[in-house]
Amino acid sequence: MLAFLDARLVLLSVPKTGTTALEVALRPHAAAVLTGHPGLKHIELRAFQRFVAPVLDRTGAPRFETVAVLREPVDRLKSWYRYNSRDEVIGRPDSTAKVSFQTFVEGFLSDEQPPYARIGRQSWFVQPLPDRPGVDHLFRYEAMDAVLAFLSERLRRKIAPARMNVSPDADTSLDPALEGRLRAALADEIALWESARC
Repeated sequence: MLAFLDARLVLLSVPKTGTTALEVALRPHAAAVLTGHPGLKHIELRAFQRFVAPVLDRTGAPRFETVAVLREPVDRLKSWYRYNSRDEVIGRPDSTAKVSFQTFVEGFLSDEQPPYARIGRQSWFVQPLPDRPGVDHLFRYEAMDAVLAFLSERLRRKIAPARMNVSPDADTSLDPALEGRLRAALADEIALWESARC
């Protein structure tokens, strides 16, 4: 999470949406930085509203607007699967190196998710506190040019982040019936992503 004082803007870091590269590029220009440990770097909207926004509000008005990026939900699962198949993750409970994508998706859909399939939901990440606003500026990962244009305009500087956290190649094909179940289970996530700016 990065907060920019002059722009009155906060960039929330939704996992697997390219925000690590944005954070590295923009960190020197931020007034407040939460990074490093995933629990800090990937602070969700509710936690931001409860704990961080009151501190930022001490700097005056207007309130800080929030920005977040969402990835197409099935593509996000594919990215998580590939990312956790890296050699350096082998042996950890979240490693997907020894499971097929089909098994990963079945685990994600199960009531008791195995550790390698516990990746959370983007809708949970951007859910506000009761009676509080949602994310002000929600973008699609697939429209990164629009994200960069928005941030460049608001921060008054050209932004050209390097690619980071690139996932290795892996077979992410799915049986059509399982893909249908997955898309049905992700209907709310897909609708949220479709509502984002592109």
